[in-house]
Amino acid sequence: MTGNLHADRIARLQATLHRKQIDALLVSQPHNRRYLSGYTAPDHSIQESSGFLLIPGEGQPFLLTDSRFTLQAEAEAPLYQVELYTKGLMRLLGRLQKKIAFRTLAFESDYFLHSAFLYLADHCAKNELILRPSRGLIEQMRLLKDEHELRLLRQSTALNEKVFQSVYQTIEPGMTEREIALAIDLTMREMGAEGPSFDTIVAFGANAARPHAVPTDRELQVGDLVMIDMGLILRGYCSDLTRTFVFGKPDQTYIDRHRLVRQAMLAGIGAIRAGVTGAAVDQAARRVLADGGYAFGHGLGHGVGIAVHEEPRLSPRWRKQLRAGMVVTVEPGLYLADWGGIRLENMVVVTEQGGEILNRDTTGLDL
Repeated sequence: MTGNLHADRIARLQATLHRKQIDALLVSQPHNRRYLSGYTAPDHSIQESSGFLLIPGEGQPFLLTDSRFTLQAEAEAPLYQVELYTKGLMRLLGRLQKKIAFRTLAFESDYFLHSAFLYLADHCAKNELILRPSRGLIEQMRLLKDEHELRLLRQSTALNEKVFQSVYQTIEPGMTEREIALAIDLTMREMGAEGPSFDTIVAFGANAARPHAVPTDRELQVGDLVMIDMGLILRGYCSDLTRTFVFGKPDQTYIDRHRLVRQAMLAGIGAIRAGVTGAAVDQAARRVLADGGYAFGHGLGHGVGIAVHEEPRLSPRWRKQLRAGMVVTVEPGLYLADWGGIRLENMVVVTEQGGEILNRDTTGLDL
């Protein structure tokens, strides 16, 4: 099944290359590598790659890597011919150019370091290759999720909620933000996830006014509001969930603000359907908070798939129409520096009829 998926993706990309008159594409972005091949090795730093895909306009594709990853590449990417660059990537590209006779080489311009580009440009100039920058060729393929991907996203979401509930039941006074975040990350791996899809956020009280708060050693007290934003990777696909609640009995101020954020969340979800722009969905939720006297600075949501943040976007700037098969988060927030913050987040599949909510957990959603 997976092999068929990768074969189909390769064929679709090769059709695009043919249409754009590109002889070969060098793929360097890790999520794009995995999407096209199944090869999971991460890049350990911005200057260190675990490999490249060389996709010709027709015929068998290549996975270019070094000896550290030979066995992994052969096992995970059986549709690819694995080639090792023992004397550097440029030397290997020169050898493959003679083998498959490509004249136009495209690269992912959004992900290439300038220093790496200079080496590649010099190589192409010396070998009479036409170098073409490309943007979004594979990301456009990733926008619409097929049934296999939707199944994995549902499974990732369900496991994420199972982890949340497991840790939620153990929270007690005196625990620190950092301790809860570590418990979440450990539980993810114990339950079968590859790991978190982003750095887990746990914030108490005023710390929750920071949308991307970093867990601290602040201890939980009865009456504190608690924001938990977490996601995991399961079989390559990500999940993303935010819940905010009060540890103890919420006061009326919290209840009123929480209900407003919940209304904004429901308004955003209710606006989702194929043909509507991301900006329109964002505005539907933003209007609810504005009518209540509040605003939030970030976009309402983002795409989720093999990466936890990908297109499309639910934001004032996303004027493109949503399409059936896209998966997005809906996560309005309210943030007050001297008080704290409330963010509520679910994942939603765009359909022709509306939005299908993937989440089943309702912890703290309705007060």
